[in-house]
Amino acid sequence: MSKQPLHITNGGVLTKYLNELEIVGEKITWQEMLCEGPTQEIVHTNEFIEVRRVFLSDFYNVDLDLDKVELALGQLSNPDRYSEVVLWFEYDLFCHINMLAVINLLLQKKISLPIYLVCSGRISGSKTLKGLGELSPEQLFKHYDNKVLLTSEDLDLASTVWGIYCGKDHNLLKPYIVKQSSFKYLSNCLKAHLERFPDSINGLNILEMNILRIVKDNAIKSKHHLLGYALNYQGYYGYGDMQLERLIEKLGIFFTQEEGSLTLNRLGHEALIGQHNFSTEIDNKMIFGGVNKFDFQFNKKLNKLVKTVINAH
Repeated sequence: MSKQPLHITNGGVLTKYLNELEIVGEKITWQEMLCEGPTQEIVHTNEFIEVRRVFLSDFYNVDLDLDKVELALGQLSNPDRYSEVVLWFEYDLFCHINMLAVINLLLQKKISLPIYLVCSGRISGSKTLKGLGELSPEQLFKHYDNKVLLTSEDLDLASTVWGIYCGKDHNLLKPYIVKQSSFKYLSNCLKAHLERFPDSINGLNILEMNILRIVKDNAIKSKHHLLGYALNYQGYYGYGDMQLERLIEKLGIFFTQEEGSLTLNRLGHEALIGQHNFSTEIDNKMIFGGVNKFDFQFNKKLNKLVKTVINAH
């Protein structure tokens, strides 16, 4: 029996799409959101899985499906069955952090098969970036035909960036923003990541500021209406409903909700013009890899993370 590719996808919707298109090979669906919460450099040890289980339960009231985790790890335990590994991940930060983890898991398991990447984003004739699930069958097959073979330098880069993300000094990511590689959206994602930390002036990160500007500039009727805007206008983050709903709830102190209307209150306008640092008011205890979000702030003038003053020693 001839060997077939092993496809690792960014979610169940894409896996279903690949099956509908009868793309040959076994499929693994990577169902995690490692762009938020604690991570560890060695991927999917029992300790790692427990740390993730606790985080997802505490922050999102979501149960990590351990059966699906075990099934995926089981498939990776028999690499001799496969001809190659094909990674299907998109242009955004959500996908890229998961992709880095998957590559590191393959390296840690010493899987020596060729590893290819299918990554969507800019599409000819489209003004907006496209996810893989948004592509037509013709576009998806073209992406598959043009899949990129990751070099040893690419794999080393992925390993290094994942290690930094799991560590305590995310300023170490800065040199990789300008480093050439086969990951053509990695630079955008690393920049977006650093700007997820609170701004040193107003204490809000770029996603939070974007949500306030949406409310200021549009006739928003409700938090659900705001969620739709936030999902569509978030740039390189790729956050899902759950994540953005949580952000919107945390920003509640800046809104006035009336019948059929959601507007900025005085605090919201103060935040937008940088009159006050609101980081302590909206600290949501979030962790990015190896770092607590609240421990650092992003200084635009210095273009780097600085220790939050009340935590500096």
